[in-house]
Amino acid sequence: QVQLVESGGGSVQDGESLTLSCRGSGYRYTDYCMAWFRQAPGKEREGIAYIDSAGLTRYTHSVPGRFLISQDIAENTMYLRMNSLKPEDTAMYYCAIVPVPASRYCRSYAHESDYKHWGQGTQVTVSS
Repeated sequence: QVQLVESGGGSVQDGESLTLSCRGSGYRYTDYCMAWFRQAPGKEREGIAYIDSAGLTRYTHSVPGRFLISQDIAENTMYLRMNSLKPEDTAMYYCAIVPVPASRYCRSYAHESDYKHWGQGTQVTVSS
C-alpha cells in the first residue's frame, strides 16, 4: 500500500543541476528515515543522503558538498537537489523509507537492506 514515486531525472551536461522529487502515499509515519540511493551500471546500490522525521540530514562521502536533501512533511515529499553534476553521477536514483522507533536515528539505517519501501527509480544521465 505504501508507494514512493520518484521524478525529475533526465539527461544533462557536465556542470548542470537537477532536482529529484519523491512523493509518498499510503503512510503517515511519525518517526522514519528516508533516503536517496543510486545505482550505476555494474556497481552496487549505494546510499547517498538521508533525512529523518526531525529534519536531521546525513550524507555519505560519495557526493560531498554538491547534493542537498530536504523534505516537505505536509506533502509527503522528499527532494534531492543535485548541483555541479558530473558524468560519474550517472545512475538510477531511488528513494526509500523505513519506519523507525522514536529513539533511533538514520545513522542506524544506512544500508539498502534497512529500508522497507522503495520507489521505481528515476534515471539521471550526465554527459561530458
